[in-house]
Amino acid sequence: LPPLPSPPSPMALVAGSYERFIWGFSLKALAASSDEAQALAPLFSYPAHAGPIRCVAAAPRAGLAASGGADDSIRLYDLRAAADLGPLLDPSAAVSALAFHSIGPVPRNLLAASDDGLLHLYDADGFALLTSLRVFPRGREAADALAVHPSGRVALAVGRAGGLSMVNLLRGRRSFTCRLERPASAVAYAQDAAGGDRFVMAAEEKVTVHDSEDARIIHEMRCDKRVLALAPSKVFIHICCGSW
Repeated sequence: LPPLPSPPSPMALVAGSYERFIWGFSLKALAASSDEAQALAPLFSYPAHAGPIRCVAAAPRAGLAASGGADDSIRLYDLRAAADLGPLLDPSAAVSALAFHSIGPVPRNLLAASDDGLLHLYDADGFALLTSLRVFPRGREAADALAVHPSGRVALAVGRAGGLSMVNLLRGRRSFTCRLERPASAVAYAQDAAGGDRFVMAAEEKVTVHDSEDARIIHEMRCDKRVLALAPSKVFIHICCGSW
């Protein structure tokens, strides 16, 4: 007999707010043949930080999430147990961007950028601080978005003043930096349909796709409104636009 189809796996949605609350929701993935509407089910709600939450990141297969706040701290969450695991207090300024790097279901590293221009690199096993480094030559330029290459060897950071920096995560140092025409608000790694290595950046209403080897622009798209977030998949790039 053929194996029974596995039930749709649950998904988690994590959101932070200026009112210092973080919310977790579960959503059961729809079967391909199902037309039934699904509602988000609340998992947890915490007044997590002493100030506005600036950023969140998740390692969904490991059931972990993190939030960074204006109170100079990072908090960790167990999504399966709906539990607050406590804070990381290493940053000395507001946390502006977070990113996990995972291999399979196991998170290897957590990256955290702060408003004093530092990038903090943590080992996800115990969340010990491995190193802190300056992301941009202009010492206190903060990174507003981070992207970790699937290999875990390098990461990209885009800065508030228009910087683009590549960080060698194996050696813990900055390996490349340049100035952009306009400050980018989002960056993400992606692959094209043929498996080519790309990264995507958003600056205001423009989205550009770059070759990862030489950063040349392969494709450019313009949206009607400012791009707020990017979510690449194997073939598509999902873009969230809005206005302030």
